[in-house]
Amino acid sequence: QVTLVESGGGLAQAGESLRVSCKLSERTLNLRFMGWIRQAPEKEREFVAAINWNDGHTYYSKSVKGRFTISRDKVKKIMSLEMASLEPEDTATYYCGGSTSILSAIFQQQSYKYWGQGTQVTVSP
Repeated sequence: QVTLVESGGGLAQAGESLRVSCKLSERTLNLRFMGWIRQAPEKEREFVAAINWNDGHTYYSKSVKGRFTISRDKVKKIMSLEMASLEPEDTATYYCGGSTSILSAIFQQQSYKYWGQGTQVTVSP
């Protein structure tokens, strides 16, 4: 069983930066990808970014590519998302997820087997 605990986030003004992190506990033996999925009020969950846990390859949605950077530390079992040039449209609850699925599935929230509790990011104009 993999447990995910998020931290970070908070309040920022447009153009500023924030970081969210996700600490993994227990075994990660079968974990293939870790990702960030966000949900804005009254909207469906949206894929943000993902990273191959083993080789570090990264994947981003079009809306955040070039502004957000996902990374992971396998030894410390921490995944992070650095969010720069934040926009009010980035306001959402950010969830970290763990997936044992293949690459083509990780852009869909349904492929994530393990979930964190979520952390709020609010960006003011």
